Amino acid sequence: MHVFLNSDMNEKRLIRRRFVFFSAIFFLTSIATWFMADLFWRDGITRVQVVLLGLFVIMFGHIAAGFCSAIFGFYVINRGGDSSRITKTLPKPEQMRFAPTAIIIPVFNEDVSRVFEGIRVIIESVKTTGRMEHFDFFILSDSNKPNQWIQEEVAWIELCKQVGGLGNVFYRKRRQAINKKAGNVADFLRRWGKRYRYMVVLDADSVMTGDALIKLVAMMEENPQVGIIQTAPRLIYGESLYARMQAFANRLYSPVFLAGMNYWQQHDGNYWGHNAIIRVQPFMEHCALPGLPGVEPFGGKILSHDFVEAALMRKAGWAVWLAHDMEGSYEECPPTLIDSAKRDRRWCQGNMQHTWLLTARGFRPASRFHLFMGVLGYVSSPLWMLFLLLGMVNAWNEVQLDNVGIFRMPDTTSFFGYHIQVPEALTLFVFTLVLLFTPKIVSAAVVMGDLAEVEKYGGRSKLILSTLLEVFISILLAPINMVFNSRFVVFTLLGQGVSWATQNRQANEDGTDWREAILTHGTQVVLGVIWGVGAYLVLPSYFWWLSPVIAGLVCSIPLSIFLSKAAVGRAARESGLFLTPEETAPPVELTALSNHMQECYHHIPAFEPLRADYGLMQAVLDPYINAMHIALLRQRKPSVESREWFSQLRLRLLRDGPNDFSIKEKMAILLDADSLIWLHRELWSHPAEGLSPWWKLAIRQYNVLTASPTTALYR
Repeated sequence: MHVFLNSDMNEKRLIRRRFVFFSAIFFLTSIATWFMADLFWRDGITRVQVVLLGLFVIMFGHIAAGFCSAIFGFYVINRGGDSSRITKTLPKPEQMRFAPTAIIIPVFNEDVSRVFEGIRVIIESVKTTGRMEHFDFFILSDSNKPNQWIQEEVAWIELCKQVGGLGNVFYRKRRQAINKKAGNVADFLRRWGKRYRYMVVLDADSVMTGDALIKLVAMMEENPQVGIIQTAPRLIYGESLYARMQAFANRLYSPVFLAGMNYWQQHDGNYWGHNAIIRVQPFMEHCALPGLPGVEPFGGKILSHDFVEAALMRKAGWAVWLAHDMEGSYEECPPTLIDSAKRDRRWCQGNMQHTWLLTARGFRPASRFHLFMGVLGYVSSPLWMLFLLLGMVNAWNEVQLDNVGIFRMPDTTSFFGYHIQVPEALTLFVFTLVLLFTPKIVSAAVVMGDLAEVEKYGGRSKLILSTLLEVFISILLAPINMVFNSRFVVFTLLGQGVSWATQNRQANEDGTDWREAILTHGTQVVLGVIWGVGAYLVLPSYFWWLSPVIAGLVCSIPLSIFLSKAAVGRAARESGLFLTPEETAPPVELTALSNHMQECYHHIPAFEPLRADYGLMQAVLDPYINAMHIALLRQRKPSVESREWFSQLRLRLLRDGPNDFSIKEKMAILLDADSLIWLHRELWSHPAEGLSPWWKLAIRQYNVLTASPTTALYR
């Protein structure tokens, strides 16, 4: 294990770093609090103002933490990189050591073509490193749709044949999707975990290069006390303007923020649930998720498992590092504002559950801080909203007392006894803007200092224009996301949990339609109008302070639709806006994935009456798919009552077809090997007169498809 990870000297340096980092947050928050308090107490502070001041301290501390992360990140980047980072331990290629590693991809009703073409690209990339013998791939399915299930199996076997993957590319479909993704991973570990020293967890939309994977394994081998290494995924394949803007912001701003996070957290890092390598044995021993008191949404099974698993790993004494400067890790992002909000709804409940764990016994202070910041990331929205609404109440009180000096901007700012001839409210406003936008400025400055890098963003002028547009649109989006997250927090507090839904990762050519936008954003527009009119009637000057918030809410419907358009995203790309290095100078893996997706497997369009049950038709009719599917099923001995139920179910399916079958009944048939064998034999031997019209049509179509040598079920 490398000295810098463990020595007393570096432990002392980490203590100094954290002291400087958190002192800077405290200092900036104190200055802003002084300004705010001075704004209130000159005419006697009221109860409303006391609450406003308390909320302000919490919210400004959150802003100051982000600012300090960026500034300290800018500092270490300009020094040539942090001397204490996990990638410094990477040995030379000829000295790298490896161990058995499982790459696991949990899926739930995902785009099958995208999942398996992504795996193909990763396999091909690993092969180019010459280290393929150290890696096995596992597609862990919890999909609960018959078509999806069969399509995954066919895609898996075709992938294995084409890449020579039989024996190290595996597919497993769980019968019961217990505890969602965390349960899926736990099931893998129970069955196969002891065979591997490491596992790399990917999402369905993740891509990692072979070079990145072997470096992760080599770093783990070099540092035997490290339990998790988290990479920093870059966002790719944004088609809509919203997705492109998110990818641009992620690529431009994240390096300084992540470098700043690594500056203070070091071996007390966090885990984000994917694109990370994990040491299997300590994970199995120490990271079993506890059940929370009560029922969902606050109790029960932990929804956001990753932060908790990192905290448990640190509690057991294993290091967790962020490889913030390692390339070759990618993921996709939601294509629209509404899709992003749906994902945030799930994340909100998961993070709110972490309030139970803030005082958990044995957690490290840094782990508690990670959990707290995760909670605050969502709770800050209703707190900001409350702050703004109380600000309006305060403005009304000032008007009633004929004391509106706060909003008329007095001439003098008092700063620790010194009087500065600057309007008080303007001073605080400018100070806040500096903390909010300086990180974006320094991020752009870092890129513009490298001529080769700036060209990957389209050149200096395009980079500056893209940054300004991103800042402007983000200002409009901020109040929309504030209202979204405020609703999510309130719903969680009221006991409304969320269901496990598939994340939409593909842009719709037409984007968000007006009906969905109105239903989603309608209340925001109404709130914005009422809020704006009320603020103007109370005090016109206060209305202008609130105008960015009001504008975002009132414009939320057309803005959401505009940002969702793929055509607008393409126009921005053709204009050189929101370009990223992954787009202008893509690695070979991303180029290969784009090419594969244009030639990937597709179902040959079925006749419309068959489309809804095309997977069931294949599993029953096609001898090859029928045999493969049965071979993948775990053999079980059902009870006599179950056998009788299955007998009646398959007779009804043969006689009436699947149109009146529920999803549960279709999945039951597909889970029963005896029923599938019986149905396959009966359909190919039974007289046509005894079959339902649906099966007659299915057999005719199957015969047409297989009669042509150039036609197959997948191509």
